[in-house]
Amino acid sequence: MASDLDTVRVLRALFNDMPRAPEGLSHEETMAWVQKSMNDFEGGDMAYMIEHITRSSMLDIVLRLREDGYLKDDAAFAETVDLISSPAGRKVFMDRCIQAQKSADATSRVINRAKRSWSDPLPLFSSDPGMVERFVRGELSGPSFLYAEFMAREDVREIGVFAQAPDGIHEFSWGFVVEDQGAWIFYIADVWRKGTVGCFDRFLSAWQQSTGTASAEGLPPLPMGLSVDDGINTFSSMTLQAAGPMSNPALRRWVGEVFIDRMLPTMAGRVVDPNYDFPVAGAHAH
Repeated sequence: MASDLDTVRVLRALFNDMPRAPEGLSHEETMAWVQKSMNDFEGGDMAYMIEHITRSSMLDIVLRLREDGYLKDDAAFAETVDLISSPAGRKVFMDRCIQAQKSADATSRVINRAKRSWSDPLPLFSSDPGMVERFVRGELSGPSFLYAEFMAREDVREIGVFAQAPDGIHEFSWGFVVEDQGAWIFYIADVWRKGTVGCFDRFLSAWQQSTGTASAEGLPPLPMGLSVDDGINTFSSMTLQAAGPMSNPALRRWVGEVFIDRMLPTMAGRVVDPNYDFPVAGAHAH
């Protein structure tokens, strides 16, 4: 299986020339910077989105070949990482692999459907009600054992995830949540222990699936302005970004009692189950 360090090398090669917000910006400044970067991107914001989706697809291809294909050879992997570091090299690589990827994806979906059970995977964890209520009230726990475990990992030290311990940490029995510049960033122990390979996109798929079925499952609607982002830049499972103040009681109650307590355990269970195949948009898994 591709290691987390392999993932970081590929991520850095693929996204080295994509704009990234400077550190220290407020939430409003960050949002303005992101919008300006997308608008200034050659071809505009739509071209930016297409480019990001394309490179994310390449990430899946490279890591899959690292796990199961010819990139298990270290020299071939290093050569490919160098190749995809430039626009011309990425085009060459995509021309080589796109048809093979389509075939591999189709085969994988058929195999997964044949292997998986008729019911969803069980929720990966549950949260102590008292800890959820503390989160809702905005009472920080600070870093504890799981934060220390995460920070002791070789891949985390190599990447430099946190230059210093974040001020806003809520630690649960399953991991921890960081509050930072208008965002809640989720770190799940079972995910980092298994390795984050392939989990970035799977968490986005799990979010889309869960929010798409929330009404049918009797869950309160998604708060206005709350958005999701992948965990690539923060080396996390995923991020929820708030459009307004994080101290908003109704918003904190939704994130704590609906997302953390009810949605996230099921999402995480599906993400870490290698036999679970997320449905395409508008379809149900079972």
